[in-house]
Amino acid sequence: MKLIVGLGNPGPKYAGNRHNIGFMAVDRIAEDHGFGTWRARLQGQMTEGRLGDERVALLKPGTFMNLSGQSVGEAMRYLKLGPGDVIVFHDELDLAPGKCRVKTGGGHAGHNGLRSIHQHIGEAYQRVRLGIGHPGHKDRVAPYVLSDFAKADAAWLDDLLRGISDGAEALAADDAPGFQNKVALRVNPGRAEPSHRATGSPATPSEKASAAPADRAAEPDQPQSFADKLQSLASRFR
Repeated sequence: MKLIVGLGNPGPKYAGNRHNIGFMAVDRIAEDHGFGTWRARLQGQMTEGRLGDERVALLKPGTFMNLSGQSVGEAMRYLKLGPGDVIVFHDELDLAPGKCRVKTGGGHAGHNGLRSIHQHIGEAYQRVRLGIGHPGHKDRVAPYVLSDFAKADAAWLDDLLRGISDGAEALAADDAPGFQNKVALRVNPGRAEPSHRATGSPATPSEKASAAPADRAAEPDQPQSFADKLQSLASRFR
């Protein structure tokens, strides 16, 4: 079984905040994968269901961000899980908006929610870092993360949440690369799309034609004949 946690602050006042992108992620997973009703449990809101072959509990701590570890620790112990079974979605200032990275262990980098979780269960859990960008100066961080996403963010945010939902089964199955590829297919479909031709198979005529100019440009200069050299030398004195 896995415990997947989304970090954020409870209540409608904070629902659209950048700091609440973790809540948004688990809400999207619950909605798309047919999880049950969210219920007040273990100092938060919890629902259970399946992602592929894995039983999963989704948790949104109700303790506010800086006390998130209280709810996460209680839920982990109640479900008889270890830190390695816990996955946490959280906002990440040091990633560009829409970027997503999976990481296991390490420091909390000043994130109050992660700091609290470290205190209650240690650092050996998995976290999914969801990029929201940086406001440019540390004095602007608090108002930035506690402000709602801008209208201009709607498109990439929706793509990111769709990708998270697409890859949720892979994430629950401990396939982090598979999860990140699903996200990339939504956020950067052109870059993530796999090649249609298997590696090592012969190139098609059109592929050869398109590659020809580049191939020729890469070829070394052919040696000149004696006559060519002589003509070149003579032209300098004309």
